[in-house]
Amino acid sequence: MNIASVREVVSAEEWQLRVDLAACYRLVALYGWSDLVFTHISARIPGPEHHFLINPYGLMFDEITASSLVKVDQACNKLIASPFPVNPAGFTIHSCIHQVRDDAGCVLHTHSRAGVAVSAQKAGILPISQQSTFVLASLAYHEYEGVALRDDEKPRLQAALGRKNFLMLRNHGLLTIGRTVPDAFLSMYTFENTCRIQIDAQAGGELVYVNPKILEGMAQVMKTVTAGQGANIAWPALLRKLDKLDPSYKD
Repeated sequence: MNIASVREVVSAEEWQLRVDLAACYRLVALYGWSDLVFTHISARIPGPEHHFLINPYGLMFDEITASSLVKVDQACNKLIASPFPVNPAGFTIHSCIHQVRDDAGCVLHTHSRAGVAVSAQKAGILPISQQSTFVLASLAYHEYEGVALRDDEKPRLQAALGRKNFLMLRNHGLLTIGRTVPDAFLSMYTFENTCRIQIDAQAGGELVYVNPKILEGMAQVMKTVTAGQGANIAWPALLRKLDKLDPSYKD
């Protein structure tokens, strides 16, 4: 695809955000969490205007580039001309979270097989893995109300989420919130692996549960694990991985 670069018409800060978000889409595809064109990752552009970047509807995640991302307002109106459509219905969940969470720099939503499978289990996430301990420290659930198209669902979703950073959408999928794109991606990596491990473990014998006391103070544990750098401890390596495979995400 020949997509005109927008690098010269946006701020340096927005361009860097575009590169990171495009990389995130490519990584979601690479790790097998995408659902054709039917989920979204949104990022808020810094500033008072409440502007966001979202995927051009109809492109596979491994096709998305920094310039093809669509800039929209809170109502999903395009702010920069783009040959691609956007999906207002797909932005419903994202917009309502960005609206009430000033720390939501990035919202990442998936329909992965393992994520949907666990979301359909009554007990939800079980404390049976090290990965699960990080998720359970900041996990919320939202009951399924059908395809997220109605505005009246937004207050209930916002209330269910509260200040948590992991959200399990019952019978639907997974969602993570991060201050940055790397933060949201690392959280989803942990969330997804938690679900995969759970499905695998349930196929075997009797489960061993983590001592509830271990779940306390996980925020500090995560800081230690990431050497105080959060997701930035892994993000440069992930970008190097993408650069080796296909650096076109930066176009």
